[in-house]
Amino acid sequence: MRRSRFTEEQIIAILREQEGGIRTADVCRKHGISGATFYKWKSKYGGLDVSEARRLKVLEDENARLKKLLAEAMLDNTMLKDIAFKKMVTPAARREAVAHLCDTHGVSQRRACSTVGADRTSVRYRSVRPDDRTIRDRLREMAAERRRFGYRRLHILLNREGIRLNHKKLRRLYREERLQVRRRGGRKRALGTRAPMTMPQGANQRWSLDFLSDTLTDSRRFRILAVVDDFTRECLCLVADTSLSGVRVVRELGRLIAHRGAPLTIVSDNGTEFTSMAILGWSQEAHIEWHYIAPGKPTQNAFIESFNGRLRDELLNETLFRSLDHARETLALWKDDYNTIRPHSSLGNLPPAIYAMLDAPVMQRDGTSERCGGSTPRPVASPSPTGSNDQQTLLPTG
Repeated sequence: MRRSRFTEEQIIAILREQEGGIRTADVCRKHGISGATFYKWKSKYGGLDVSEARRLKVLEDENARLKKLLAEAMLDNTMLKDIAFKKMVTPAARREAVAHLCDTHGVSQRRACSTVGADRTSVRYRSVRPDDRTIRDRLREMAAERRRFGYRRLHILLNREGIRLNHKKLRRLYREERLQVRRRGGRKRALGTRAPMTMPQGANQRWSLDFLSDTLTDSRRFRILAVVDDFTRECLCLVADTSLSGVRVVRELGRLIAHRGAPLTIVSDNGTEFTSMAILGWSQEAHIEWHYIAPGKPTQNAFIESFNGRLRDELLNETLFRSLDHARETLALWKDDYNTIRPHSSLGNLPPAIYAMLDAPVMQRDGTSERCGGSTPRPVASPSPTGSNDQQTLLPTG
């Protein structure tokens, strides 16, 4: 509003001239004002003296200031309600909130920063960090191919391809691309007392066996026989069929022994296939010790149980099998990938087959061992609570 040419004292003096008997038109002509302005002054200052007019001016200014403060407070409240759903814990989030307030409410950047509580230097900052588009694209491709791999295993695979970067930077890119693996929950079970189990000291010393089951797309069920070397963590075989009896298990073990040699010990649960007469007779003829874990104690056969978890998580839960032949072909490809490519954290992030060639001693039937050499540390088991370190001793856990 344009400021008046007359002060309160002058306005009251002009009104007093009209009250003294001078015509209103003459007063307006004398001071160069319009009749509308005169009567506006008369309605506002009529009957007031100079001190009262000054007090009225002060009250008007205070009222205008309070109205401005109230309007600003209401605007701040409206803006805060507008961004109440946003989490502003990072500089990027604050920059986004400030830009939203400037565009939506038409306020200045200074006002928006004051409302949000952000520093203007942080809001005006423009990142000079490269977007790493090539690494991000390759990371997404590998995560889509291996959907159950976390960033640590993907980091190992990227290093094998010659892409070198810090694991913390890879973790940031992995999180920004929203590639986190959703952990599948399971029912919690009560745990009993556990005792340490002695570790095998060489390859082909102890094998673990177990069965898995899955369903084809036509609702037919089939079973998978898995055999794992407990020292090298190699998957020795994956046999899929609609029925796997004890006789079939003996036949598959015979083929495996003809190719790799006989182990010293085989560990399994108490399933009917493993406790059949065919298995008992074969183990006695082959002079192979067959160890059964305690009933209801799968942790005593931890190596094969861990392998079963990886197989189910990375393959069985991710694949729809059209037929038994399709299942066998897919299992063979996954077995080859598991043994030769997939990094194993307990083996220094080496694949089992590579670890077996570098560091694993191969146990012979006469009890001697041959080591191929290498520097990868072998797994170390806790000492036996009974003081026995016999390589063939398998302590029950539970």
